[in-house]
Amino acid sequence: MRVVMGADHAGFELKEALKPLVESLGHTVVDVGTHDEQPVDYPDFAEAVAQAIRGNSADRGILVCGSGVGACVAANKIPGIRAGLCHDVYSAHQGVEHDDMNVLVLGGRVIGPAVASELTKAFLAAMYSHVERHQRRLDKVHALEQRYSRSDS
Repeated sequence: MRVVMGADHAGFELKEALKPLVESLGHTVVDVGTHDEQPVDYPDFAEAVAQAIRGNSADRGILVCGSGVGACVAANKIPGIRAGLCHDVYSAHQGVEHDDMNVLVLGGRVIGPAVASELTKAFLAAMYSHVERHQRRLDKVHALEQRYSRSDS
């Protein structure tokens, strides 16, 4: 799997810590930055992660900012992105299995590398279930996205 990874300055250290793990699990990392701890704006990296997924240069994404909240909000503004802020293993795999989550968002100032590693493993190992009730709900999410993206044009 191709995994796009992005972070702002507050998430840089955790992103860098997770890259070798993702590669050790057999995945290819696409790093869209940031590449140091100089202050930058999280929406720029949320967009870069989302565009890699939308453009089919990545299958899933991992996005890190200080709390994870801002990056999650920004990523979910982009059609086709289903980003979830996770701080527990259940949410990291269940978000994929039930909601077809394609971006894992982490708070670099909230969780440490050990927890982040477990969340990353759970996220990358999970597969969307295609169970009828989950698909019905996901179809409704897609309909909401379509309805509101048309009204904003």
